[in-house]
Amino acid sequence: METARGLRKTLHDRGMRMTPQRQLVLDAVRSLGHSTPEQICQRVQETAPTVNITTIYRTLDLLDRLGLVRHTHLGHGAPNYSVDDHQHVHLVCHVCGRIDEIPCELLDPLVGTLRERDGFELDASHLALSGTCRDCLKQEQETE
Repeated sequence: METARGLRKTLHDRGMRMTPQRQLVLDAVRSLGHSTPEQICQRVQETAPTVNITTIYRTLDLLDRLGLVRHTHLGHGAPNYSVDDHQHVHLVCHVCGRIDEIPCELLDPLVGTLRERDGFELDASHLALSGTCRDCLKQEQETE
C-alpha cells in the first residue's frame, strides 16, 4: 500500500508537491477497489466535503500517469480505477452488469499471436471483455 511518505517521495521526485487531496484520493481508490470517479468523490467528501469532482478527475489522471492507479473502461460511462498492483482482465456481463476477474495470463496465447502476427503488444491489464455470465446464460436456457 502506498503510504503518505511513499506518495510524497514519488511526487517530490517528479517535481510535484504532496497535497491532502492527493492522499485522500489514493486512499479512496485503495479502499474501494474498482470505483468510478463519482464513487471516489463521495468517499473523499466524507473526510473533506469541499473537494469537488474536478479535483478528483485531475488527481486520478495524475495518479494514473504516475503509475499509482490504473483505469479500465468496463462499459459505457466513466472509467473504473483500481490500484496498480491489482491487475486482471474484467469479464462484464451485459445482461446483469456482473463483473468477474480472471488472471491476465489466460490471454497469453492471444498476446503471443498479436505480437507475432501484428507486432502489437497487448496490455491485458486494462482490458474488459463484454458478454453474458454463466448465471444469465443458465437463466436464458431455463426460460427457453
